[in-house]
Amino acid sequence: MGTLMNEERLLEGAAPGIICSCLSSGKWSDMSTSVPREMALTIYVDTKELVTILCTPTKLNCLVLGFLYSEGIISGLSDVASMRVCEGDSLADVRLSKPDFKLPERRTLASGCGGGVSFATERRKVDSGLAVTPDEILSLMKQLNERAELYKFCGGVHTSALGDKGNVLVVAEDIGRHNTLDKIIGECMLTKLSTKDKVLLTTGRISSEMLAKTARMETPVVVSRSSPTDRSIALAKEIGITLIGYVRGSRLSVYSHNERVLPS
Repeated sequence: MGTLMNEERLLEGAAPGIICSCLSSGKWSDMSTSVPREMALTIYVDTKELVTILCTPTKLNCLVLGFLYSEGIISGLSDVASMRVCEGDSLADVRLSKPDFKLPERRTLASGCGGGVSFATERRKVDSGLAVTPDEILSLMKQLNERAELYKFCGGVHTSALGDKGNVLVVAEDIGRHNTLDKIIGECMLTKLSTKDKVLLTTGRISSEMLAKTARMETPVVVSRSSPTDRSIALAKEIGITLIGYVRGSRLSVYSHNERVLPS
């Protein structure tokens, strides 16, 4: 039963039975494969169209809540009077409990895949006494790689996770790096799991808008299997986030606030 449920969940994010022509050893052949699903989800807030997000259609309720929170439109679940997410109609209808909602005037096109858009301009500083060791970081990244189920099934997606010093607690996968963070934020809101003083891990590069979302989570350590950008490093130094990149095998690189990384 567990294996069947797991396969059904994977198929929510993957499109199986795609026929492609493959060249191997100089010979062409047709084969059936699976690729990530992609949809355009339009979010309406109090009947006003806010944004359309290109995403993988999994954990859509978490994605919507996380996006609204990370962009400063809501401060918690109490700000949401009702929410209806309809994959068939490609829309999310959110009604707020706070009156006089106004659409944000400034939009920033986020880097990378998934068509990310950011409205937030606040630079929140992160104050935390959390400290980690290289061994703990390497172990968490290993757990993330092991739990990247959709990626292992069809490839083509990013995986992110939230963990404490010992274990990965929440995992999200999506064609967009930014979407994985919003899905984690939304799931933590729904399950009442605090994101404060945790470790955020991701397979994608870390850009400045990714760090802005992390600061909103009050998560002091951000870890990537890939590279940070120069702007994200500067921002991490400014707002108090320890930024760790190129975590692969037994190596890693620390780019900011090294004081949080203790000897193993």
